[in-house]
Amino acid sequence: MTSTDSESLWHNRNFRRFFFGQFVTNAGDSLYTVAVMWLVFELSGSTVLTGIANAILLLPWLLQIFVGPVVDRLPLKPLLVGSQLLQGAVVLVIPLAAFTGRLSVGVVFSVLPVLMLASLIAAPMRAAIVPRIVRKSELSRANSSLATITLGLDMVFDALGGILIAVVGVTTLFLIDSVTFAVAALLFAGMVIPPPTDEEPTTTDDSVVRSYVDDLQAGINVLRGTVFVELVALAAVANLATGITLAILPAFADSLGGPAIYGFLLGALGIGRLVGSLIAPSLETVAYGRLVLVGYAIGACCWLAAVYAPSTTLTVVLFGAAWIAGGVDGVLTSTLNQSIFPDVLLGRVSATKGTAAGATLPLGSLIGGVVAELLGTTTTMALSAFGFGTIALYALVRPRVRNLPAVADATPADFGVSVEVDPAHENGM
Repeated sequence: MTSTDSESLWHNRNFRRFFFGQFVTNAGDSLYTVAVMWLVFELSGSTVLTGIANAILLLPWLLQIFVGPVVDRLPLKPLLVGSQLLQGAVVLVIPLAAFTGRLSVGVVFSVLPVLMLASLIAAPMRAAIVPRIVRKSELSRANSSLATITLGLDMVFDALGGILIAVVGVTTLFLIDSVTFAVAALLFAGMVIPPPTDEEPTTTDDSVVRSYVDDLQAGINVLRGTVFVELVALAAVANLATGITLAILPAFADSLGGPAIYGFLLGALGIGRLVGSLIAPSLETVAYGRLVLVGYAIGACCWLAAVYAPSTTLTVVLFGAAWIAGGVDGVLTSTLNQSIFPDVLLGRVSATKGTAAGATLPLGSLIGGVVAELLGTTTTMALSAFGFGTIALYALVRPRVRNLPAVADATPADFGVSVEVDPAHENGM
């Protein structure tokens, strides 16, 4: 990317508005997630209910694959602006209920489906908008910039959310949150989003469904019998542990000191993943199987040590270190996808893998809430560490995974992938 290309991107008024709008709305998403989870725990003291709340907020991981065709068929700018206004209005329900003395767990749960649905359309909508507002030569730079602010906000605003709860209270945080969505709506309203440049044939709802089923089948077919099936299963185990942890983290943080600690733990999780994503490119020449084995073994040890650490500071540091392996693996897996699979199938394969692995996130939240109620929060947090430990153990006893080559040297044959493409799908049919 030349400096001229970079300057051209940032001189693009539509992209600037979209970038800063995404920055603000991602901040809003982080703040309400922290606020909702803490408020449910504060009102109920129940890990079961926090697990259910987190499962609802995580449903986009499971359902997002089905939203793409819907987003493609709707006007993007009204959808983009409307989603921000809707979220801003909905989060105001919480402080209004608190002001009138009617705040309850039931009120909080009544707003969750709306927030979840608004979040559900965010990723496919962004993917549809970016190619319309930047030149093809600037796509990589634009996507990288947007991804960077997402990763950064995950850790900064998660931590800030917990601190704000401790300083100004959780209901005030919802008022602040509503302002972020209003600002984002104003930024997006000033954009000009051109129509798609490629003419698309008019399709019926039935044909969209049939096409989508065919696409999913194509992704499943190319994965069947490959090492990626095992890797997806391992990712599902990691996400199960993640779901369990996110569900009970408010209760665990409360035992350590309150909402500020909750924010610090969430921030540490984000920092750990960010550090892993930053060092991942330097590990592309290291055998991938060994990275999985060693990385997740260290992660499991750090996680377990964090639970029983003698000081809160050490708990936060070790908990953050536990997630470095996940950050490394996430980047290297994306690189493997792009290196191994044909471009024409990459989207379908990625969507299939993401849905299969991400489905355990909300499931883990439900399980974590129930188990913590039965065994206690600390014990459940410790047991969650064995999610990462299971991945390391599987790599140890499974030579097919343990001996996988470095990402830089990987070939389709190393993963049992056939690169032949069904002619019916060569043009995305």
